Amino acid sequence: MYLKKLKIGNVKLNNNLILAPMAGVTDLPFRRIAEKFEPGMVCTEMVSAKALFYGDEKTKQLLNTEGEKRPISMQIFGNEPETMGIAAKQVSEIADIVDINMGCPAPKVVKNGDGSRLLLDLNKVEEIIKSVVSNSKVPVTVKFRKGWNNENIVACEVAKIAEKSGASAITIHGRTRDEFYSGKADWNIIRKVKETVKIPVIGNGDVVDEESAKAMFEQTGVDGIMIGRGSMGNPWIFEQIKYYLETGNKLPRPTNQEKYEILKEHIDLDVLHKGETVAMNEMRKHIAWYTKNMPDASSFRNEINHITTKDELLQKIKEELGWYPETTFEVGIVKTIKWYLDNKEWMNNVTSGDYKKYYENMYK
Repeated sequence: MYLKKLKIGNVKLNNNLILAPMAGVTDLPFRRIAEKFEPGMVCTEMVSAKALFYGDEKTKQLLNTEGEKRPISMQIFGNEPETMGIAAKQVSEIADIVDINMGCPAPKVVKNGDGSRLLLDLNKVEEIIKSVVSNSKVPVTVKFRKGWNNENIVACEVAKIAEKSGASAITIHGRTRDEFYSGKADWNIIRKVKETVKIPVIGNGDVVDEESAKAMFEQTGVDGIMIGRGSMGNPWIFEQIKYYLETGNKLPRPTNQEKYEILKEHIDLDVLHKGETVAMNEMRKHIAWYTKNMPDASSFRNEINHITTKDELLQKIKEELGWYPETTFEVGIVKTIKWYLDNKEWMNNVTSGDYKKYYENMYK
């Protein structure tokens, strides 16, 4: 049975499918949408330890978890052990898990010595993990890549350091920094890491659907899977994989109505937390992901670049994509049953005859 509960330190996850931290993607609205499909845990965007140290207001906003389900992992990045420890102390007041970023390949991150650049200095890797662990009130995890390049494959060494330094779990992405997201993720290195340590190992890279999720479990033996790009525009992926691993069957793909309702909720959340102007700009990339591989989607995406209001955007989605907030018989039945369950007192009054007596007293 590949789908199972997962324990990281003292934190219990209902399942072992995890939303990956993605800069510029896994903000609060995105996470809340993903949580509707019940991953075992979600992760925030990476948060700069140095920016937290200096009290940057924009960075503090990344710590907002309003309305979220638990558990939540918050990822911090930096290259100074002391600063990372201070950030961990602050973040652990909010998060259930503190994650250390040692995998980001972005040039603006590695040029400062952060992210995957740390894989070239294993002594510093150890110092940072120890500092974060000693300052955090919650379990600490580490996310890293297989190495800097093919001449610097250090995944197993980093895994051992993390375990020895007190990390409660690790996540390994099967590419080097030089590879960014090109080519195919190396699941063999993920398997080797799993065989190297006793703490939970979470695999990451190229899980985009039900079959690839099952294949990663089969080929690597990992304790859990972290899904990143496969969830962009497709929050249903967690529900789909869970169902497939449990039954061997696939769920029907979301209908246009379901897509509309999720996209509308995503837009509403973005507007709520960021204001309409910012939300309209940010939602363009999300809509591009939601409409990926659809006929004529490119022309639609070009058109929405000029839209500035939520109402105009929703109307455009209806007109151009044919996505409408209709209710099918199946969805209607579910909603009706839920309504009755939520209004038992009213139903009891009606079926007991109290409503009839009230009606007679009022109108007869």
